[in-house]
Amino acid sequence: MLPILLSVFVISISGVMQPGIVTAMTIAKSYKSPWTGPYVALGHAVTEVPLILLVYFGFAQFFQNTAVQLALSIAGGGMFIILGVAIFRARTKITQEGKDLPYNAFIAGILTSLLNPFFWLWWATVGSMLVMKLQDFGIPGLLWFIFTHWLCDLIWLSTISSFIYYTQRLWGGWAIKVQEVILIFCSLLLAGFGVWYLVSGIQLVV
Repeated sequence: MLPILLSVFVISISGVMQPGIVTAMTIAKSYKSPWTGPYVALGHAVTEVPLILLVYFGFAQFFQNTAVQLALSIAGGGMFIILGVAIFRARTKITQEGKDLPYNAFIAGILTSLLNPFFWLWWATVGSMLVMKLQDFGIPGLLWFIFTHWLCDLIWLSTISSFIYYTQRLWGGWAIKVQEVILIFCSLLLAGFGVWYLVSGIQLVV
């Protein structure tokens, strides 16, 4: 089982390290707390663990259904555009007035996972393949799989939030400008993914 878990770790860590919705939200929330990463990872797990169980018990094909993908693309795309606009509009209050985004990191972890259509599609394809490799090891194998995959999320997101929180004091007089630029980048990334998801969903039925 160890070789399979090592492959799970490598594939998972390479996936979570790519720029994406969850990473962008973690960056945007990390100025206020070094614990943003762990809370986002917990919120991510709330969505991910039930999905892994569904895949394990044979529901992977449901998430490949065109109607399901279309619904997720519209709902997720719209929500990410809204979140991106919200971060962009709040950037001045966050950097200059010490405000925070109106939702906590745990909820952010749930939303960025639940409404991400490619998150569901990944588990219906690549994720499903990894889960199936562990079926011979029963429930203990499944539990080790869940722990290994989530550990990758926890390590990466915790590293991001700790780095941003503890190094922002070293930015000196440029701190506010740097924070604002990063928040603008995160907002554009979220909105950009939102538009991409909407377009991808529309292309499914065109």
